[in-house]
Amino acid sequence: MMLILGVDPGSLVTGFGIIEVRGTKYARISSGVITMHPTDAVSLRLRKVYDGLLVVIDEHHPDEFCIETAFYGKNIQSTLKLGQVRGVAMLAAVHRQLGITEYSPREVKRAVTGSGAAAKQQVEYMVKAILGIREGFAKSDEADGLALSICHAMHLFEAKKSTGGWEKFVADNPERIRT
Repeated sequence: MMLILGVDPGSLVTGFGIIEVRGTKYARISSGVITMHPTDAVSLRLRKVYDGLLVVIDEHHPDEFCIETAFYGKNIQSTLKLGQVRGVAMLAAVHRQLGITEYSPREVKRAVTGSGAAAKQQVEYMVKAILGIREGFAKSDEADGLALSICHAMHLFEAKKSTGGWEKFVADNPERIRT
Protein backbone atom coordinates (compact mmCIF):
# COMPACT_ATOMS: atom_id res chain seq x y z
CA MET A 1 0.00 0.00 0.00
CA MET A 2 1.16 3.51 -0.81
CA LEU A 3 -0.37 6.92 -0.09
CA ILE A 4 0.12 9.73 -2.60
CA LEU A 5 -0.59 13.42 -1.92
CA GLY A 6 -1.26 15.56 -4.97
CA VAL A 7 -1.33 19.36 -4.72
CA ASP A 8 -2.85 21.81 -7.19
CA PRO A 9 -1.39 25.15 -6.07
CA GLY A 10 -3.31 28.39 -6.37
CA SER A 11 -2.97 31.84 -4.83
CA LEU A 12 -6.62 31.83 -3.68
CA VAL A 13 -7.52 28.12 -3.70
CA THR A 14 -5.05 25.27 -3.32
CA GLY A 15 -6.50 21.82 -3.94
CA PHE A 16 -5.16 18.58 -2.50
CA GLY A 17 -5.99 14.91 -2.82
CA ILE A 18 -4.63 11.81 -1.14
CA ILE A 19 -5.17 8.40 -2.69
CA GLU A 20 -4.26 4.94 -1.54
CA VAL A 21 -2.65 2.74 -4.15
CA ARG A 22 -2.82 -1.05 -3.93
CA GLY A 23 -1.49 -2.48 -7.16
CA THR A 24 -3.69 -1.00 -9.87
CA LYS A 25 -6.54 -0.13 -7.46
CA TYR A 26 -6.94 3.45 -6.24
CA ALA A 27 -9.07 4.82 -3.40
CA ARG A 28 -9.57 8.37 -2.17
CA ILE A 29 -8.37 8.80 1.40
CA SER A 30 -8.85 12.55 1.73
CA SER A 31 -9.28 15.59 -0.45
CA GLY A 32 -10.20 19.23 -0.12
CA VAL A 33 -9.14 22.79 -0.64
CA ILE A 34 -7.26 25.40 1.31
CA THR A 35 -9.04 28.67 0.61
CA MET A 36 -7.47 32.07 1.14
CA HIS A 37 -9.22 35.40 1.37
CA PRO A 38 -8.35 37.73 -1.55
CA THR A 39 -7.83 40.74 0.74
CA ASP A 40 -5.29 38.94 2.95
CA ALA A 41 -1.65 39.81 2.46
CA VAL A 42 0.25 37.36 0.28
CA SER A 43 2.40 36.38 3.28
CA LEU A 44 -0.70 35.32 5.23
CA ARG A 45 -2.00 33.30 2.28
CA LEU A 46 1.35 31.53 1.95
CA ARG A 47 1.34 30.72 5.66
CA LYS A 48 -2.18 29.28 5.35
CA VAL A 49 -1.12 26.97 2.51
CA TYR A 50 2.02 25.86 4.35
CA ASP A 51 0.21 25.22 7.64
CA GLY A 52 -2.74 23.55 5.90
CA LEU A 53 -0.52 21.13 4.00
CA LEU A 54 1.48 20.29 7.13
CA VAL A 55 -1.80 19.34 8.85
CA VAL A 56 -2.75 17.10 5.90
CA ILE A 57 0.71 15.50 5.79
CA ASP A 58 0.85 14.96 9.57
CA GLU A 59 -2.65 13.44 9.63
CA HIS A 60 -2.21 11.01 6.73
CA HIS A 61 1.57 10.44 6.42
CA PRO A 62 1.72 10.12 2.63
CA ASP A 63 4.60 8.24 1.03
CA GLU A 64 4.73 10.42 -2.09
CA PHE A 65 4.14 14.11 -2.86
CA CYS A 66 3.40 15.51 -6.30
CA ILE A 67 2.56 19.01 -7.45
CA GLU A 68 1.53 20.72 -10.66
CA THR A 69 4.29 22.63 -12.42
CA ALA A 70 3.99 26.35 -12.96
CA PHE A 71 2.58 27.54 -16.23
CA TYR A 72 3.33 30.92 -17.71
CA GLY A 73 0.37 33.19 -18.19
CA LYS A 74 0.01 36.66 -19.54
CA ASN A 75 -0.25 38.14 -16.05
CA ILE A 76 3.23 38.14 -14.53
CA GLN A 77 1.87 38.97 -11.04
CA SER A 78 -0.32 35.86 -11.07
CA THR A 79 2.60 33.75 -12.25
CA LEU A 80 4.81 35.08 -9.45
CA LYS A 81 2.14 34.43 -6.79
CA LEU A 82 1.64 30.90 -8.10
CA GLY A 83 5.39 30.32 -7.85
CA GLN A 84 5.34 31.45 -4.24
CA VAL A 85 2.48 29.06 -3.40
CA ARG A 86 4.33 26.21 -5.12
CA GLY A 87 7.40 27.06 -3.07
CA VAL A 88 5.68 26.89 0.31
CA ALA A 89 3.85 23.70 -0.70
CA MET A 90 7.16 22.09 -1.64
CA LEU A 91 8.73 23.38 1.58
CA ALA A 92 6.00 21.65 3.60
CA ALA A 93 6.80 18.39 1.78
CA VAL A 94 10.55 18.80 2.32
CA HIS A 95 10.02 19.53 6.03
CA ARG A 96 8.26 16.18 6.31
CA GLN A 97 10.98 14.36 4.34
CA LEU A 98 8.83 13.74 1.27
CA GLY A 99 10.33 13.63 -2.18
CA ILE A 100 8.71 15.92 -4.73
CA THR A 101 7.58 15.01 -8.23
CA GLU A 102 6.20 17.62 -10.62
CA TYR A 103 3.75 17.15 -13.49
CA SER A 104 2.57 19.62 -16.10
CA PRO A 105 -1.17 20.19 -16.51
CA ARG A 106 -1.02 18.40 -19.89
CA GLU A 107 0.67 15.34 -18.33
CA VAL A 108 -2.01 15.13 -15.66
CA LYS A 109 -4.87 15.49 -18.15
CA ARG A 110 -3.32 12.88 -20.45
CA ALA A 111 -2.83 10.38 -17.61
CA VAL A 112 -6.38 10.77 -16.29
CA THR A 113 -8.41 11.28 -19.48
CA GLY A 114 -6.17 10.13 -22.30
CA SER A 115 -6.00 13.65 -23.77
CA GLY A 116 -3.61 16.42 -22.75
CA ALA A 117 -6.16 18.96 -23.97
CA ALA A 118 -9.07 17.68 -21.86
CA ALA A 119 -11.49 20.17 -20.31
CA LYS A 120 -11.79 20.54 -16.52
CA GLN A 121 -15.17 18.78 -16.63
CA GLN A 122 -13.60 15.75 -18.33
CA VAL A 123 -10.88 15.58 -15.67
CA GLU A 124 -13.48 15.76 -12.88
CA TYR A 125 -15.60 13.08 -14.52
CA MET A 126 -12.65 10.69 -14.88
CA VAL A 127 -11.38 11.34 -11.33
CA LYS A 128 -14.84 10.42 -10.02
CA ALA A 129 -14.97 7.33 -12.24
CA ILE A 130 -11.48 6.12 -11.32
CA LEU A 131 -11.99 6.64 -7.58
CA GLY A 132 -15.67 5.68 -7.41
CA ILE A 133 -16.77 9.08 -6.11
CA ARG A 134 -20.46 9.87 -6.40
CA GLU A 135 -20.70 13.34 -4.88
CA GLY A 136 -19.47 16.53 -6.52
CA PHE A 137 -16.45 18.57 -5.57
CA ALA A 138 -16.78 21.92 -3.81
CA LYS A 139 -14.11 23.31 -6.14
CA SER A 140 -12.45 21.88 -9.25
CA ASP A 141 -9.09 22.37 -7.48
CA GLU A 142 -9.95 19.40 -5.24
CA ALA A 143 -10.47 17.18 -8.30
CA ASP A 144 -7.19 18.50 -9.72
CA GLY A 145 -5.33 17.49 -6.54
CA LEU A 146 -6.75 13.98 -6.86
CA ALA A 147 -5.93 13.94 -10.59
CA LEU A 148 -2.29 14.71 -9.75
CA SER A 149 -2.22 11.78 -7.32
CA ILE A 150 -3.71 9.46 -9.94
CA CYS A 151 -1.19 10.68 -12.53
CA HIS A 152 1.68 9.98 -10.14
CA ALA A 153 0.35 6.51 -9.34
CA MET A 154 0.14 5.72 -13.04
CA HIS A 155 3.69 6.95 -13.61
CA LEU A 156 4.97 4.85 -10.71
CA PHE A 157 3.17 1.79 -12.11
CA GLU A 158 4.72 2.34 -15.54
CA ALA A 159 8.16 2.83 -14.00
CA LYS A 160 7.69 -0.35 -11.95
CA LYS A 161 6.78 -2.33 -15.07
CA SER A 162 9.85 -1.13 -16.92
CA THR A 163 12.33 -1.57 -14.06
CA GLY A 164 11.77 -5.10 -12.79
CA GLY A 165 8.46 -5.13 -10.96
CA TRP A 166 7.30 -4.48 -7.43
CA GLU A 167 9.74 -6.94 -5.92
CA LYS A 168 12.69 -4.93 -7.23
CA PHE A 169 11.01 -1.64 -6.27
CA VAL A 170 10.45 -2.87 -2.68
CA ALA A 171 14.01 -4.18 -2.45
CA ASP A 172 15.41 -0.87 -3.73
CA ASN A 173 13.05 1.36 -1.69
CA PRO A 174 12.08 -0.34 1.61
CA GLU A 175 11.55 3.03 3.33
CA ARG A 176 8.76 3.92 0.86
CA ILE A 177 6.60 0.87 1.56
CA ARG A 178 4.04 0.57 4.34
CA THR A 179 3.01 -2.74 5.78
